[in-house]
Amino acid sequence: MKKISFPSIITHKTPLPTTTKKTYDGVFFIFQTKFFFRGCWFFFSLITIIAGIYKRVKMGRGKIEIKRIENTTNRQVTFCKRRNGLLKKAYELSVLCDAEVALIVFSTRGRLYEYSNNNIRSTIERYKKACSGTSNTNTVTEINAQYYQQESAKLRQQIQMLQNSSRHLMGDSLSSLTVKELKQLENRLERGITRIRSKKHEMLLAEIEYFQKREVELENESVCLRAKIAEIERVEEANMVTGEELNAIQALASRNFFTPNVIERGTPTPYSHHDKKILHLG
Repeated sequence: MKKISFPSIITHKTPLPTTTKKTYDGVFFIFQTKFFFRGCWFFFSLITIIAGIYKRVKMGRGKIEIKRIENTTNRQVTFCKRRNGLLKKAYELSVLCDAEVALIVFSTRGRLYEYSNNNIRSTIERYKKACSGTSNTNTVTEINAQYYQQESAKLRQQIQMLQNSSRHLMGDSLSSLTVKELKQLENRLERGITRIRSKKHEMLLAEIEYFQKREVELENESVCLRAKIAEIERVEEANMVTGEELNAIQALASRNFFTPNVIERGTPTPYSHHDKKILHLG
């Protein structure tokens, strides 16, 4: 089979024209320049990305420069986010640490935002008294008395709420409740009854299981006692046979004028040899 050879572009033996050669050189130079600029662009882009990542890692997550935000929209959005976070932190501080917190915030437009777990006016008055700079013992006593009065008022309010809830659960003082509150109370009682019934059913099943186990144990003990009683009866029957034989011997000895005491002591008598014969015959 004849091998067919194709002309190769690379190993072309025919010389190219001068114009064509210059054109090829120009195109090759353009391609080289294009690839060079593309490589430079890719290199600088890679450096920029690495620098950004390094800057983020160095500064830390969420760390920004603290200065006034010039953009009005961004400033308003940041204000809303930070305000909500500040109010949340104040609430958590008052609940977790049982601290008296009062927060007052005015926006750039003059809008007021405030939070207080107590009356904000009383908190401000307490702040004024604490910052008055006087070291009067009476002032400290009044502040402490006011604090304990507030705490006692809170406790009395909680006690009153618990007493009302207890009365409602017992079915008393229902006239002050609305239809919605009565429905909530009914649902609460139904859930309580369901839990009570479930617990009662669980305890009954546990008692039944215990008594079933106890029944099996008592049956096993009864079987053991019956076996012991049967063994005792067999022993008594064997003892009764031995006793009857002894009675027969004593009766026979009484016919031959021997008393049981003499026989038991083994006292020698003139008729001892004759008695041995009688016993041997018996």
